Amino acid sequence: MTPDSISVMTVDDHVLFRDGIRTLLLENDLMHLAGEATTGEEAIVLAEQLQPDVILMDIQLPGINGIDTTRQIVRTSPHIAILMLTMFDDDQSIFAAMCAGARGYVLKGVAHDEMLRAIQVTAQGGAIFSAGIAARMASYFVRIQSDNKQHVFPELSEREREVLALIAKGDSNADISRIMNLSLKTIQNHVSNILNKLQVADRTQAMLRAKDAGLI
Repeated sequence: MTPDSISVMTVDDHVLFRDGIRTLLLENDLMHLAGEATTGEEAIVLAEQLQPDVILMDIQLPGINGIDTTRQIVRTSPHIAILMLTMFDDDQSIFAAMCAGARGYVLKGVAHDEMLRAIQVTAQGGAIFSAGIAARMASYFVRIQSDNKQHVFPELSEREREVLALIAKGDSNADISRIMNLSLKTIQNHVSNILNKLQVADRTQAMLRAKDAGLI
């Protein structure tokens, strides 16, 4: 252990898992085990006392669960980086952990080098997720963005919203016709319908409405 090595605390009620993490850290000169907790209540007390750089937090714990434990630790010691290390990969657990203040989410069973990298990244202030978790988060935000756009100007059809988004980008009817592979007459009809439904006088007003609503 070097003086500037990363101090790590584990919070998990499974003995074999804690033993595995302890062995992993003992074999690495850049990190050391600062302490171990088996319950959320114990973790809150130890985190205050030990002030580790990184806490490896399981979600399912006796008493206070890992997400609520994370929330309490972050509230009193926001500088401590908490890395969720769990078997749970459902959307609710992932985003609840992020909202609680966790800086990363890694599934148990990852390779040792991936685990060590995750600890190092979070200790340096970064955020990290298992590959599968990162893909799901990206998919989630794309889905949310799509859902939000569908709630913008609900009076418009999906095709009309697409045309309006292109208008807001400054594309002409001819440009939109080419981009959407539709006839110029069809685009003109869509534009006319958009102006009527939005009750605006011209394309410029429609463009401003679209930008204000965050359509692009």
